[in-house]
Amino acid sequence: MKNNSPFFAAIILFPLYVIMLTGCSDSSKDPVTGTYDSGRLKINFDNVVDNQQLILNEITYKNKSNEDFVVTKFNYFISNIRLTKNDGTVCTIPQDSSYFLIQEDEKATQVITLNGIPTGEYKAVEFMVGVDSLRNTAPLEKRKGVLDPGGSSTDDGMYWAWNSGYIFLKLEGISSQGNPVNGKFYYHIGLFGGYNERTVNNTRTVKLDFTNEKTSVGKDSIPEISILVDVQKVFDGPGTSLKIEEYNSIMGGQPIKAEEVANNYAHMFTLDSIN
Repeated sequence: MKNNSPFFAAIILFPLYVIMLTGCSDSSKDPVTGTYDSGRLKINFDNVVDNQQLILNEITYKNKSNEDFVVTKFNYFISNIRLTKNDGTVCTIPQDSSYFLIQEDEKATQVITLNGIPTGEYKAVEFMVGVDSLRNTAPLEKRKGVLDPGGSSTDDGMYWAWNSGYIFLKLEGISSQGNPVNGKFYYHIGLFGGYNERTVNNTRTVKLDFTNEKTSVGKDSIPEISILVDVQKVFDGPGTSLKIEEYNSIMGGQPIKAEEVANNYAHMFTLDSIN
């Protein structure tokens, strides 16, 4: 019998996905020790609004529609990280070590450290915004740390228990154009393609090339990639020009608009510097 559900498709594709995510490997094996040279790499996610630093609860910003807003919460999931070396080989971070919840109100979450990276020079980084369907539908024992539905994800409200899915990006704030009662606005964007019934898939893949920057991972050096993450792009991008006055709340029950916002947040990342 034919089954078109995304969950069914995820089961079929799971063996291939496991093969793809076997981790980082390198041809530079030490002939004496039989081990690979490896190092670490840091990625810093620096949240901004246009050319201003994002500061929660204090600064009033304006979007491209000239609407004022104060950000009170800004969270998003980063996952499935891949690094491309100058010779074209790809280092895929093992999946169990490749889920991070970036929170503006928790500075420690904004710098992530990747371990076991083969030494050498790299030219690009790629990652997913959101949590893929396989991990959304995985057994609870496979969803620990920031993905624990009974832990940090629930504490910070990044999991929809009613829909068994993660919220990929959460932007909340206050605006004179917000809810008429309290001035608030809420954008909670999730949906991974559906479990038993098909939905939109709002995971997005971002790839940043390092252009002329030199990124060398060594055993004794830890380079840091700094990425600017622009809240303004949530409001204005190729998906939609989002007006708070028209939409002071977007959640799972508005899949078409949520998909448009996802097309926006795919463009909120730009390479800032490499140290």
